[in-house]
Amino acid sequence: QVQLVESGGGLVQAGGSLRLSCAASGSIASINAMGWYRQAPGKQRELVATITSGGTTDYADSVKGRFTISRDNAKNTVYLQMNSLKPEDTAVYYCNVDRVIYFTGTLWTNGNDYWGLGTQVTVSS
Repeated sequence: QVQLVESGGGLVQAGGSLRLSCAASGSIASINAMGWYRQAPGKQRELVATITSGGTTDYADSVKGRFTISRDNAKNTVYLQMNSLKPEDTAVYYCNVDRVIYFTGTLWTNGNDYWGLGTQVTVSS
């Protein structure tokens, strides 16, 4: 099985920075896409940023130029560096990984669309 553990959320003043981390555990051979999504109170979950195994990135317009996504394939970990934070960035941030090849203990298989439990980011004005 594949499990995701996020860390790095917290409370920060507007203009500040935070770095989120998400480590995927399990007997993983490869992960194609890794990304971050967020959900603010009363709103739908939205894409923040994604990164492929080859390093291709995609960002929501609202975070371009302020957030940077990166990954360490050897550690099966994805990061989100968030700078110049704004109160509207306040949300629960969720890690997502897709198209994972992993070992169950008896065979290699693939799985899609795994989610972490989320980490709260609060930006005060």
